[in-house]
Amino acid sequence: MQNIRNLLRKYYGYADFRPGQAEIIDSLLKGTDTLAVMPTGAGKSLCYQLPALALPGTAIVVSPLISLMKDQLDALQGAGILAAYINSSLTGAEVNERLYNARRGRYKLLYVAPERLESEYFRTAVRDLEISLLAIDEAHCISQWGHDFRPSYRAIGPFIDSLAARPVVGAFTATATDNVKQDIIELLGLRNPATHYTGVDRANLSFTVIRGENKKEFVQKYIAANKDKAGIIYAATRKEVDNLYAALRKAGWPAGKYHAGLGDAERRESQEAFIRDDISVMVATNAFGMGIDKPDVRYVIHYNMPKNMEAYYQEAGRAGRDGDPGECILLFAAQDIQLQKFLIEQTVLDGERKTGEFGRLQAMVDYCHTPACLRQYILAYFGEQAAAGECGNCGNCNAGAEPVDITVEAQKVLSCVARLKERYGISLVAEVLKGAKNKKVRQLGVDTLSVYGLLKEYSLQELKDLTNRLIATGYLRLSDGEYPVVKLTNEGAAVLRGEARVWQKALQKPRLTATDNSLFERLRALRKSIADRLGVPPYVVFADSTLKEMCAYRPTDRHALRLIKGVGETKLERFGDDFLQAIRQDCAEDN
Repeated sequence: MQNIRNLLRKYYGYADFRPGQAEIIDSLLKGTDTLAVMPTGAGKSLCYQLPALALPGTAIVVSPLISLMKDQLDALQGAGILAAYINSSLTGAEVNERLYNARRGRYKLLYVAPERLESEYFRTAVRDLEISLLAIDEAHCISQWGHDFRPSYRAIGPFIDSLAARPVVGAFTATATDNVKQDIIELLGLRNPATHYTGVDRANLSFTVIRGENKKEFVQKYIAANKDKAGIIYAATRKEVDNLYAALRKAGWPAGKYHAGLGDAERRESQEAFIRDDISVMVATNAFGMGIDKPDVRYVIHYNMPKNMEAYYQEAGRAGRDGDPGECILLFAAQDIQLQKFLIEQTVLDGERKTGEFGRLQAMVDYCHTPACLRQYILAYFGEQAAAGECGNCGNCNAGAEPVDITVEAQKVLSCVARLKERYGISLVAEVLKGAKNKKVRQLGVDTLSVYGLLKEYSLQELKDLTNRLIATGYLRLSDGEYPVVKLTNEGAAVLRGEARVWQKALQKPRLTATDNSLFERLRALRKSIADRLGVPPYVVFADSTLKEMCAYRPTDRHALRLIKGVGETKLERFGDDFLQAIRQDCAEDN
């Protein structure tokens, strides 16, 4: 692996690997098909780029989005690595030229979309290409049980089978349940694959759920407190994106928007502005997802609850890809549940899959209501056991309040569910406990039950939230389907019998604070001017983490700058003197 470490240092400027990278790279270099599940920001791309550099021939990388290919290509070329992509943004002449260059060994990596593999012309063109490695990025897209199923990924397996000489195959994804992992292995035809699971935990990210807040007002205040930081705000619908974008622009914030209803040129222009730091806030639907390779996103706000935990964790994972702290905030409102149910109904036709989608939606609702550690909830969802105790980096663990005994209130809710014979949903449970006098309550005759009006001092929303909390913590459960009914669990029955108690604590809003660093801002401005001149995103010049290390050590000569993490040989030659001059000037001003 020494040769690989030399390549890592030469092209990427890093002295050592992140956890899991060395094992995955070694597996591929030994010719073993490999499935790697690594969280966003853990360095998946390096795991196939370095083997591509070390092996003879060209690696083909299957990537789902044009924007993602472009971002990776910018970074590779910035590091001095020969690579190209072939996608629908090119003319026929440009495609032919790149295929010609590929067959002559001029690229170490060739990025293609999965649809390209179905083309007989492409298959014929690469027949004589020495393919060192076939890497599939976002491999979960091949599974209908994945959160972003794309039928075009099913073309990859037949493409592999059509090759005269089968290369080693690497499949990479950030989130995959056991079903999805099995689908990836079977549908890609991986042979005795080595499976590497580095864990899904992102220790640098904090997680917070906020309920009952004025969302638009919260976003305005948050951006004001973090105006020098890059952030993404995800909303569930195009209309929500348009409205929030208009409000932010009216307030004077440098925001962009992105959703499938915009033209290609408008989406591309907005994304480029965000990546190049011309704007600091992107308001988007989930259409703005996998195509983002920007490492210095400091916060991700979900304006609406997503439809499942896989989608949420991947989108939230756009924060802090550089390893520095990132904040993930979900603004929950009860109507988010109905909106997501509607979207599932509109987009999923298969009955079995629809049932599965409703089940995953409920797991997302439970996340929004659990009083327990949010990080532990996420890890448990993906089958990973977290360390016992509070994580110290989520809104629930940092609430700062002592747990409160709510056994009496819980018993009243549980009793109501039992009196309703476990036949109705959350809304009716709340209405009975509130003592509502609407037509439905009277028609069903539930206003005669002993539990009617038992918690009338609470609002309907508070009663729904309390019921949802009891579901999230396992005292109640919901049946499957679009219209689930509330049922007791064994744990809930024990509370009802007085054999167990229920505790919860209040939640805390995230701190709205910002930091300042004059040298860091000077280096950021220099990086931006260089990036604009070269026509590349700023992070292609240097990552935020590299700039911060420069601020910490203040190197004043080339030898010292070469020791900074992220300063490879190519970047030292291209940008080193400019950054050294800025650091020397700052040192002189500070005496």
